[in-house]
Amino acid sequence: MKVQAVFDIGKTNKKFFLFDENYQEVVKAYTHFAEIRDEEGVACDDLPAIQKWMKTTFNQYLDDPAFDIQSLNFSSYGASFVHIDEKGQPVTPLYNYLKPYPADLLASFYEKYGGEMTFAQQTASPPLGMLNSGLQLYWLKYAKPELFEKVRWSIHFPQYLSFLFTGIPLSEYSSIGCHTGLWDYVNNDYHHWVYAEGIDRILPPIVDTTTSINTTYRDERFTIGVGIHDSSSALLPYLLADKKPFILLSTGTWSIALNPFNDEPLSKEDLQNDCLNFMRIDGYPVKASRLFLGNEYSLQLKKLHAHFDKDYGYHRTIAFDRALYAQLKANYQHHYKLESIALDRDQPATTQLSTFDSFEKAYHQLLMELVELQIEAAQRAIGDTPIHKIYIDGGFANNAIYVELLSAHFQGVKMRITQSPLGSALGAAMVISNEKVGKKFLKKHYALTKYRSIIA
Repeated sequence: MKVQAVFDIGKTNKKFFLFDENYQEVVKAYTHFAEIRDEEGVACDDLPAIQKWMKTTFNQYLDDPAFDIQSLNFSSYGASFVHIDEKGQPVTPLYNYLKPYPADLLASFYEKYGGEMTFAQQTASPPLGMLNSGLQLYWLKYAKPELFEKVRWSIHFPQYLSFLFTGIPLSEYSSIGCHTGLWDYVNNDYHHWVYAEGIDRILPPIVDTTTSINTTYRDERFTIGVGIHDSSSALLPYLLADKKPFILLSTGTWSIALNPFNDEPLSKEDLQNDCLNFMRIDGYPVKASRLFLGNEYSLQLKKLHAHFDKDYGYHRTIAFDRALYAQLKANYQHHYKLESIALDRDQPATTQLSTFDSFEKAYHQLLMELVELQIEAAQRAIGDTPIHKIYIDGGFANNAIYVELLSAHFQGVKMRITQSPLGSALGAAMVISNEKVGKKFLKKHYALTKYRSIIA
């Protein structure tokens, strides 16, 4: 069987897929590794263990006579670099993007390069410390000069995974553009700080995300892609299947509204409300508005179940109740104090569950308050784009109340529910394939369904 191979390396699970010529999954293998500690005791991914597992897993299926591997590509999280020496060996751990950034060093950086907000607007990167992965290079240069001197190339993590199999260090747009603080979106080039600090000398040549390398590996000849940032990869199947303006609501712990048709510069208000840019595989911006929705939902659900003495999971039995919604809407006010989402409006000092006489009513109210925030986030991503459709995937795609409230607000916009368990892996396979994607692709591969509002 002719197949395409993909490694999808997440923070928690490390996955390997084989797809047939129709993009159907024929093999899935996955594992996870305990984190290790960097030299300062901060938890980070175990890079040697990841490398060993990837080589062992790929070799196993390369040697399997049942499969004829045609190509290999990689999807992974961004905001991370692997720093290698002249011999291609890592000289540092795979630093965690949540590692604290020294306040004095950060202050000196912003003082040199225009101030926090000006820099954020130029690079479409809200101030996020080490999550602005380009600033990791500045930190390495000044906080760990002895290590920085050993670095020949700093390679974005998805491209390092490709390097493991090709030995060719490269950069590509989707990794450069994900809130790294490296890219000047106005001038469409690296920001001037990169050149001023000499960082450009350790950044590999930029190639298009669709680039692939014909190579021989263990006497087998096939094509190897350069890797892709997971958020851009997850968006790709939608972009290939739908040419009209849409947004994708990718929901889970984070709910991220992705608009690949918005090229408006980010405003200060956008940046202050967790808006940033990702980058399409062709270098064009994707406006993204992030909301810690799934996390907040989980925190509040635990309180709800405890207060009403219900077994956890009871909420999954609740369908949208139109009469209950109308009653709550007629006397709408905020009852929940949010724990993990910062608000610029007044909210109750404590969550007021005692005002509800049933779990169902309190649960509807919770979704109404959360969807109110989701609508605001989605609108920030939409901006002036005349969208015709909203795709919802991830955990909230299965929440009837969430979908109904969202659909009722965006009347006149087509609402589509998708199930994409393959996530970014499928996009990584597609980006180096010459196969054309038709309009029926999402229905076939993503269980796409139409949704019509009950309220409207």
